[in-house]
Amino acid sequence: MKKHILWPGLFLLCFTAFAQTNSVPANSKYDPLALFHPLFNMQPGNDYRTGSGAPGPRYWQNRSDYQIAVTLDEQQKTVAGEVTITYKNNSPETLPYLWLQLDQNAFSDTSRAAKTTPTTGGRFGNLGFAGGLTISNVQVDQGKGGFAKTSYEITDTRMQVRLSTPVKANGDVVKVKMEFSFKIPEYGSDRMGQLRRKDGIIYEIAQWYPRMCVYDDIEGWNVLPYLGAGEFYLDYGDYEYSITAPWDHIVVGSGELLNPNDVLTAEQVKRLAQARQSNSTVIIRGKDEVTNPDSRPKKSGTLTWKFRCQNSRDVAWASSRSFVWDAAKINLPSGQTSLAQSVYPVESATNDSWGRSTEYVKGCIEFYSKYLYEYSYPVATNVAGIVGGMEYPGIIFCDHRDKKDALWGVTDHEFGHNWFPMIVGNNERKFPWMDEGFNTFINGLSTANFNKGEYNREKGTMHDLAPALFAPAEPIMTIPDVQQARVLGILAYFKPGIGLKLLRDVVLGPDRFDFAFKNYVQRWAFKHPTPYDFFRSMEDGAGEDLGWFWRGYFYETWKLDQSVQGVKYVDGSPANGSLISIDNLEKMAMPVTIEVTESNGKKGRINLPIEVWQRGAGWTFKYNSTSSLKSVVIDPDQKLPDINSKNNIWRADAQ
Repeated sequence: MKKHILWPGLFLLCFTAFAQTNSVPANSKYDPLALFHPLFNMQPGNDYRTGSGAPGPRYWQNRSDYQIAVTLDEQQKTVAGEVTITYKNNSPETLPYLWLQLDQNAFSDTSRAAKTTPTTGGRFGNLGFAGGLTISNVQVDQGKGGFAKTSYEITDTRMQVRLSTPVKANGDVVKVKMEFSFKIPEYGSDRMGQLRRKDGIIYEIAQWYPRMCVYDDIEGWNVLPYLGAGEFYLDYGDYEYSITAPWDHIVVGSGELLNPNDVLTAEQVKRLAQARQSNSTVIIRGKDEVTNPDSRPKKSGTLTWKFRCQNSRDVAWASSRSFVWDAAKINLPSGQTSLAQSVYPVESATNDSWGRSTEYVKGCIEFYSKYLYEYSYPVATNVAGIVGGMEYPGIIFCDHRDKKDALWGVTDHEFGHNWFPMIVGNNERKFPWMDEGFNTFINGLSTANFNKGEYNREKGTMHDLAPALFAPAEPIMTIPDVQQARVLGILAYFKPGIGLKLLRDVVLGPDRFDFAFKNYVQRWAFKHPTPYDFFRSMEDGAGEDLGWFWRGYFYETWKLDQSVQGVKYVDGSPANGSLISIDNLEKMAMPVTIEVTESNGKKGRINLPIEVWQRGAGWTFKYNSTSSLKSVVIDPDQKLPDINSKNNIWRADAQ
């Protein structure tokens, strides 16, 4: 290596140039060494999760298959039955015990969820309800002579099953069987409940059976309690389940109805077949048929509805004698089809309300299937009930009162969840932004696409949205049960959704973003990605180091404020070019678009990359002007969430 000598004069020249180029505005909070920290997002990849953001060659996840049979007792308002779980341990570790989730226990006034509900209540409150699961006859089968009783311990919404013989690593299987029952809450944290209508009660049933906790390579057993705000993290598997309900009920559930000839009339079977071939909505049971006993295949007793849902992380269902029912065909990119259907009471059966629900289901699922990944369930069902909006695989619960754009919006949002987290199975209990925020983002694209933009309304510029965006004191990367309840909507939905929009519209451009985003979905379909897997996958697919964006936007609460500092002319003459100086005044930074208007009427734009902020809070560039400048505007289209628009414009007549 050649030895270099730095002469004193040269050193002084370099220092002077540095000082001139990287002057820091007196009022700037910006620190490029913090935003562009070289070790941020630098956890090494491994055989399970690679540095590229893809699952590694030794990636594993455990599997949970379920067989469930329950009865809905309408007199007692209870659900009771039995579940058998076949659990496969694909991990490299032996498991001496198992953890299960008992989410119904949150719907009890003695639960942690109740004890952490403020006296003012709230969406996730369940005060004054003596609910919860009753568990009995817990048995395990480890392939040594059939089922045998086992010891277990229940702590709030968690259940530990203690095994006499550990489940061996790399593919060993254990079966767990138990009986369970619970009283249906009238309002279960806006996830499930009962709605009284003139023709009968609508029961929306979810979190209704003991479910396996996830055991993963990140933290072993995931056992955060269910408090309401944090949602779910679940294994994938196959489900076969049956619902025994009163004879006059219609039951809908996740997956495929296996015995239509047993529970439907011949006419309803015929209409369903027509719906599977129709792009227009077909009535399966009309509002004039709801109270007609002939719309059911028997006139007393009960009927057992059997369903199957494969490669799913959960199942949910709804039952009522008050259901109007309609359906239509969903066209998928592969040429395959699925079935969109809706069930709702007569009171909601209007053309400006639930009469268009199936059209909405069909529209959003066809869009997401093209944009992201093909819809993976044979049926997509929208249920009108007491729940304002909640998602489960292949079925969603929406407010029975919604109409027009409100019904489109909630339907589009809840079915968007069939991609995040139903297909891409992130940990909602810790990182709700990985499904709520992603879903909020894709909802904007879907709404613009639906029916030539029927409900696509402008909601202000990014400058208008900035104050709300940066209002919370907590960063996006905060567990939902730790966030203040009033900011969950911003941190889980709004801010991360806007973040993806910024990446697509400003940082990467639609083509690079869409390629990387779709690649992430395909890589992690039916798997368990972490935030790091998402960050790395986007960087890998788009070919861009985005550590500065993830840190400033997701891990911190840093704001954005870019301004035009001033204008000078080269050698004092506008004809020789203009020197425009811009500043970054807050801790966040973004690429820059600047619009220049000259006094002779000419307009031009300059686009500067994020790298102009790598060495300091100020930047000066030359603009090839031919006359004096009339105005300079930073972020002229207001695509950035700049918190102070007043300093975005320099005007010659104001100097």
